[in-house]
Amino acid sequence: MFTILDWIVLVFYILFSVGVGMWASRGSNKGFGEYMRGGGSMPWFAIGISLIATSVSATTFLGNPAEAYSADMSFLMNNIGALIAIIVVGVVFIPRIRRSGISSAYELFEVRFSPIVRRLAAIFYSLHLLLRMGILLYAPSLVLAPILGIDIHLAILVTAVVATIYTWYGGFKAVIWTDVLQFAVLFGGGIIALYILSQGVGGFSEMWNLASASGKTRFFDASNWNPANARNLLSAGLAYAVIEISIRGCDQQFVQRYLSCDSIKSANASSILSMILGVFVSVLFFWVGAGLFVYYRVSGVGELPAGVPLNGVFPYFIVYVMPSGATGLVIAAIYAAAMSSLSSAINALGNTTVKDILLVRSENAAALAKAKKWTILWAVLSTLCAFIAADMQSSLLSNALFFTGLFTGPLLALFLLAFFSHKLTSSAVIVGVLFGMASILLFNPIPFIPAYHPPFEGVFCFFWNPVISCVSTLVVVSILRFVFPKRTMKKEEIG
Repeated sequence: MFTILDWIVLVFYILFSVGVGMWASRGSNKGFGEYMRGGGSMPWFAIGISLIATSVSATTFLGNPAEAYSADMSFLMNNIGALIAIIVVGVVFIPRIRRSGISSAYELFEVRFSPIVRRLAAIFYSLHLLLRMGILLYAPSLVLAPILGIDIHLAILVTAVVATIYTWYGGFKAVIWTDVLQFAVLFGGGIIALYILSQGVGGFSEMWNLASASGKTRFFDASNWNPANARNLLSAGLAYAVIEISIRGCDQQFVQRYLSCDSIKSANASSILSMILGVFVSVLFFWVGAGLFVYYRVSGVGELPAGVPLNGVFPYFIVYVMPSGATGLVIAAIYAAAMSSLSSAINALGNTTVKDILLVRSENAAALAKAKKWTILWAVLSTLCAFIAADMQSSLLSNALFFTGLFTGPLLALFLLAFFSHKLTSSAVIVGVLFGMASILLFNPIPFIPAYHPPFEGVFCFFWNPVISCVSTLVVVSILRFVFPKRTMKKEEIG
């Protein structure tokens, strides 16, 4: 059970996180650029760790073990897609973003198209990220609330308040250095859990043999090419690459970090480091799931009570098997992942709102004050979104997957068009984006409209949604460039 020692460990970690955020933010309130981009001189290794800390959420901490426990390690093929994305983003995105002179991700769309396109893209991104934040606060609280013996709304609120305090006060530097701390705690918590599991079944070698014999170590499938199957190379490896490119290349959280480095080389180094660390994290938590299967289902060392859900196996092990103190540290790791995701998101949303939605051109004290106000507002909205999910007990994950495909694919298409096509009108781009978003309705049910049945439901798994919406956007815009040709100004109009 959760003991006094566990409470001491957890409370100490929360207070220490706030302290690190306050310490790291010394001097970060001098100006907008310092507050939002760390002055453009952040260490690449810290940015790399922050990138993976932003990507790894509490749902990874809990979801990967559940996936390996119930199936296998097939989703390790996602790392193939991540490798492809690192190459594409490093060669195509980071150099162009750095050389463009922009200070926010979607400023590029105003340079290439119009302020309307910039604002529309920023709104789409903000809506997508708001929903994601609702999930990343709600999902871990489902586990933390019963473990800690508190109401789920309080579990959500504590995470949100702590992350908001140091993010509002310290800005980007506070986010980066607390990310470094939180990644260390997250990874350390996984190592401790895996060690205790392996010792419980006779050592890691024995755990490996038993997990392999049970089919839990299967991680690669190049024989099945059905796009409806999420666990093959085509979907989990290649289609997932588009998701990774859209996140690593188009998400303000990532672009903000690339701009905080002092050079293209440093930005690429941070990106590569994040991928390497991501592989370690994936392998670690999938092995935790395989170890749990061996512990409870093969070796019979432990016994699960009837009624423990799939996503509750790891939390049950944390509370009832791990020793006092270690339990508190692993629970702190879950909080770490949730706080890291939230702090990065609200900081990025504050920047996006001021620069890309409100179109504030200057970076003076007034702009900084607005950004700090919007940081708090987005934190409040994210918390309310998590509260709504908790009260409705809705299928938030399936809704999130739908909106991820709805928004991220067209955003990726916009970046590609901005990079490689300079003869487009904003009308062609906007109509193309709307068509791209509508295209996934042919393959996916619409959340909250159960009566709708898409004509091609089941043809593609969820990994393909961003591919569909991105390709559809590019095709429609390519056609519309002839319907809405870009007008060439006459000499007398120019002069």
